Amino acid sequence: MWEQNDIKKVLFSEEEIIKRTKEIGEQITEDYRNNENPMLLVGLLRGSVPFLAELIKHIDLDVQYDFMDVQSYAGTESQGDIKILKDLDTSIKGFDILLVEDIVDTGKTIETVVETLLHKGAASVKIVTLLDKPSRRVANAYADYIGFEVENEFVVGYGMDFDQKYRNLPYIGVLKDECYK
Repeated sequence: MWEQNDIKKVLFSEEEIIKRTKEIGEQITEDYRNNENPMLLVGLLRGSVPFLAELIKHIDLDVQYDFMDVQSYAGTESQGDIKILKDLDTSIKGFDILLVEDIVDTGKTIETVVETLLHKGAASVKIVTLLDKPSRRVANAYADYIGFEVENEFVVGYGMDFDQKYRNLPYIGVLKDECYK
C-alpha cells in the first residue's frame, strides 16, 4: 500500500502536463502535416500510457498506435539489458514512427528500440517523451519532442512507477528517499 505522503514534492501538476502535452501535439501536427508516409505512434508499456492517451487527443492527423513492452529497470536503476517482452502487432514497413516514452533516462532503452524499429523497416523514427533526464544519459539517444526536463531525482506518477506503484498519480512527483532505500 502506498500513500500520497510518500511524495517529497510535486514537480508538474496535471494541468501543467496537459498544457504541455497539447503544445507538443500541436507541434507534431505541424511537423507531420504534409508527410506522405503513414504515421504510427508506438507507446512503450506501461509508463507511456497516460501520456500517449493525452497526446493523441492533441494530434490533428490520422494516426495509428501500437505498443511495445520493453524492460530495463529493476527498482530504481536501469539494468542496461533491454528485453522485449511484447513486440508490435503492426507491420511498420514504410511508416513514420513516433516513439512515445514516459522518460528518457540513460537512453539505452530508446537506443535499442530505435535500432529495432529501423531494422523492421520504419521509414523514420522520432522520439517524444514526457520527461527528459539528460544528466544520466549514457547512450546516444535524444528525444525530438520533450515535455519537461528533470534533474536526477526519482520521479513517479502519470504512468511512472517504483516497483509498479504510484503510476496512477495524476501529477509527477519526487518519491521520498525512504520509500525506495
